[in-house]
Amino acid sequence: MSYTIGLVGKPSVGKSTFFNAATMNDVPEGAYPFTTIDPSVGEAYVGVDCAAPEFDETCEPNHGFCEHETRYVPVRLVDVAGLIPGAHEGKGLGNQFLTDLNEADVLVHVVDFSGTTDAEGEPTEGHDPREDIDFLEEELDRWYLSILEKGVEKFESTYQGPNPGDAVTVEEVLAEQMSAFRTNKDEIKRVVLSLGLELDPGTWDDDDRFELAREIRKRTKPIVIAANKMDTEAARENYREVTADPDYEHLTVVPASAHAEKALKNAAEGGAVSYAPGADGFETTGELSESQREGLQQVRTFIDEFGGTGVQRTLETALFDELGAKAVFPGSASGQWSGGPFRDCFVLPGDATAEEFAYHLHSDIGDGFLHAIDCRSGRQVAADSRLDHRDVVEIVTTG
Repeated sequence: MSYTIGLVGKPSVGKSTFFNAATMNDVPEGAYPFTTIDPSVGEAYVGVDCAAPEFDETCEPNHGFCEHETRYVPVRLVDVAGLIPGAHEGKGLGNQFLTDLNEADVLVHVVDFSGTTDAEGEPTEGHDPREDIDFLEEELDRWYLSILEKGVEKFESTYQGPNPGDAVTVEEVLAEQMSAFRTNKDEIKRVVLSLGLELDPGTWDDDDRFELAREIRKRTKPIVIAANKMDTEAARENYREVTADPDYEHLTVVPASAHAEKALKNAAEGGAVSYAPGADGFETTGELSESQREGLQQVRTFIDEFGGTGVQRTLETALFDELGAKAVFPGSASGQWSGGPFRDCFVLPGDATAEEFAYHLHSDIGDGFLHAIDCRSGRQVAADSRLDHRDVVEIVTTG
């Protein structure tokens, strides 16, 4: 599992239910603050159209599983606890929250779109979900700003030396200070210039610093909004208002019902229905009680309207759309498989090359890399060629 998706959200919005629905783990759920204290870690899956049928093969997954020609590739899902107002100042579980959150490559912010929980996670009516969206972004931006300002202070106190060539640049200092966010000096420089700022923090005012911190956060910690509890009319109205609001155009909002996903997976485990995660429908396969029949009909109505429960779509949107990752299958151009066909499928960065894929497989394979072969076309692929999503690639090495 090369990627980590972090689940964040205020207490009592259904975050633990979302986590359980995605992983089928059993972590505590409840409508009270801090149901989750320590981060829960589980294995979730992102769906990829399996490549095996194109090669007249039946895949034999080494990790994950395959259903209805969809390959489910494991990713690490972390339910991060402690988001309350003032988290960036260390309030509540703030410091631990930020530490745990920083392990995630991309964030899913679970928001109660029904408006029935307030800022502290207490029951209420008519709460605007935009306040929760703003609240998370504000906490993260203030956190980034505090680290950015330490970098500015360090730059301003750094002795630059008598020769211009010896001077340390602001992007170098900020990149080092903010290295935990997996950024680098080139990216910092691009962000500074994109905002129309000079590469001189002495010319930045407070607003400039905040906007710079915010932009770095948006690029290094992308967020998808899981609009949870969408099985109520109030949630649907809030969804329409949020998605029509130009202030939220920078965010991807996915309608979801974690409760519906969990209900379907429980029913599938019990043999009552046939359901593939993320599917836009299900089939009844067993005897149902009247209450089960009524509950599943409500679920069916929801997924007919939204094309699924939204849980699987949220994870895949976070990884493939927001983060820009891609899935690649190791292949065999000759059709001769070692240990079975299509045993593996790996999720890689969007700009990963053939040689980087080789190193991802094993350092020895990378060291001995000669070239790759596109198993669909049979063409040779150079070391620096970027791979595409769902490529099937054989690595040719000196070994």
